[in-house]
Amino acid sequence: MAQAQPGLHLFVDISAHGFGHLAQVAPVLNALGARLPALRLTVRSGLRSEHLRNRLAPDFTHITAASTSDVGYLMHGIRVDLDASAAAYRSLHAGWAARVAAEAAFLSALAPDLILSDVAYLPLAGAVQAGIPALALSSLNWADLFAHYFAGRPWAAQIHDEMLAAYNGAECFVRLTPGMPMSDLQRVRSVGPVAAIGEDCRAALRAQLGCATDQRLVLITFGGFSKRLPIESWPPIDGVHWLVHDAWQLAHASATAFEPLGRPFTDLLHSVDAVITKPGYGLFAEAGCNGTPVLYVRREDWPEQDCLIDWLALNGRCREIGERDLLAGRLAAPLAGLWRQPVPPQPGPVGAEEAATLLFSRLTAGS
Repeated sequence: MAQAQPGLHLFVDISAHGFGHLAQVAPVLNALGARLPALRLTVRSGLRSEHLRNRLAPDFTHITAASTSDVGYLMHGIRVDLDASAAAYRSLHAGWAARVAAEAAFLSALAPDLILSDVAYLPLAGAVQAGIPALALSSLNWADLFAHYFAGRPWAAQIHDEMLAAYNGAECFVRLTPGMPMSDLQRVRSVGPVAAIGEDCRAALRAQLGCATDQRLVLITFGGFSKRLPIESWPPIDGVHWLVHDAWQLAHASATAFEPLGRPFTDLLHSVDAVITKPGYGLFAEAGCNGTPVLYVRREDWPEQDCLIDWLALNGRCREIGERDLLAGRLAAPLAGLWRQPVPPQPGPVGAEEAATLLFSRLTAGS
């Protein structure tokens, strides 16, 4: 185990657009922390501290992010609110030079040795002005999504240029597998899948729930996005027990809230028989690497989802379901078909160590 040089300091900006960005970066930081146990880590994120600490093994200082750090996309459930998102980007880029200067001053005062962003571009622009090396890491970037949604609008070209300039100012963009092509970025370096691997708690989980050993457990979650399903009106499916969010406040004989069970999310994901979700990097990569079958509903006009679906179709068991069928609970046949699929070899989450090696090399260069 390598020892960090005294004073080495990494600043990490983690988007709060869902939970997938934390799921991407946490295994990388955990691998890096194992190599550099004395590393000082500062995390800026709009995610709650307890959620960060559930994923991050190293100790860190949490700076609660204002929305100006990272717009992402404003959502109605799992659908993009284009008008609200356009207004947020136009507000963020009004007086962009002054905003970048303020970010540079903030970063200069913090004085990290390296900046890592997943995947806000404001800290990358500020890092260039402050003279601090910076890297980006993600399966997507906001510039590509911005072009997808807003290209051709008269106000969009300058904003897109400023976004690309910020991303291209980074020393490297670490593109995770599966990931979007990112053809407009200049210094892309691809690594393998990044995912946390859970512990097998199947027997203990069924005992905790009072379920028979042959009962199927199906986890329903849409990451950090709210989408409550009307399970109360669903037709019953023999031998299936649903695990749902506590916030749904669901009283149902065939459903249990999973948060009060007190088990790490990746342990649950590893130990259930299927997960119902939307396409998103964190859940798709972790389901594939943990061997968990996925029943998914497509996100309306979300350009990242195709590369995620294509990857999981090759590396795991997955099946699409229409939103109407999902809302109506017509799930018996899709789940049965999902469980009949052949089980492929599980992909290894090798990207975490590959990305950690890049960060380690950059942090310790010249030491």
